[in-house]
Amino acid sequence: MGEGIPFYIKKWIEREELSLSNSHEQAESPWVRIKDQGNKGNPVVGVYYRPPNQGEPIDEAFLLQLQEASCSQALILLGDFNHPDICWKNSTVSCRQYRRALKSMEDNFLS
Repeated sequence: MGEGIPFYIKKWIEREELSLSNSHEQAESPWVRIKDQGNKGNPVVGVYYRPPNQGEPIDEAFLLQLQEASCSQALILLGDFNHPDICWKNSTVSCRQYRRALKSMEDNFLS
């Protein structure tokens, strides 16, 4: 794996680092819950980075983390998926092995 992913949050924002079931796996994806002061929910924010030359589809560990995090009322996922075989605009794949990654995004209503 790489060097890690920076995740910057202002000091005054209350947050809690999440330890998802598969956080010990190979996926480079930090997750935090932002503690909302106005009782409007506590959004979960995740960051994912997939190196551009990685030959495999999105990490299985990340897909499991996403599935667990998606139980939150509000989910924000940021990052760089580096999937040249996925057309995010048209929601199509040119290679069958990437269909699961796209389906996982769609199942969690992410755009």
